[in-house]
Amino acid sequence: MDSTQMPPEFTAALLSLRGHTWRPEVHLDEVPPPTRIAPWAAALTAEINPTTDPDDMLANGRFVVLHDPEGQDAWNGTFRVVVLIRAQLEHELGADPMLGEVGWTWLTDSLREAGAEHHSLSGTVTRVLSETFGGLEVRGQEVEIEIRASWTPTTPRMGEHLRAWVAATAWAGGLPPLPENVTALTPRRPRS
Repeated sequence: MDSTQMPPEFTAALLSLRGHTWRPEVHLDEVPPPTRIAPWAAALTAEINPTTDPDDMLANGRFVVLHDPEGQDAWNGTFRVVVLIRAQLEHELGADPMLGEVGWTWLTDSLREAGAEHHSLSGTVTRVLSETFGGLEVRGQEVEIEIRASWTPTTPRMGEHLRAWVAATAWAGGLPPLPENVTALTPRRPRS
């Protein structure tokens, strides 16, 4: 990407994504963004994992910032944030008729608490109940929630939107938000 041609608003958006401090379970990585939706885009993935073992992952997701200086009618603006959140849940939660509303609340509450001003919010919450058979029976039943959403930020400041998405992803993974200025303690490893 040629940064000399980058619109100043998109440069400001990218800069606002830097320098944040996360709870220790949050691991973010930059990934290639989609290329055909908007002229300018950036993407991050997150894993919520208390260890480095992939089997301990609690949730994961993707955060995409799209920018079209000309604007797009469907966005009602020049920026759009698109997110995905996935988490494995306890089996009992899969039958809860309120699960979709609860999952959506994780996102909307996180947006409000982060001060991420936006409009034109839309999305879906999907629950997947998998039952395994044959050689896979050892896995038993699995319940997964998937939240897909997009919204139009009211300013190029994306830091608040990133914080909201990280908080909602952690919440889906069973880690409710921490009060401001509180640090999560990591469990001590037993000495050998």
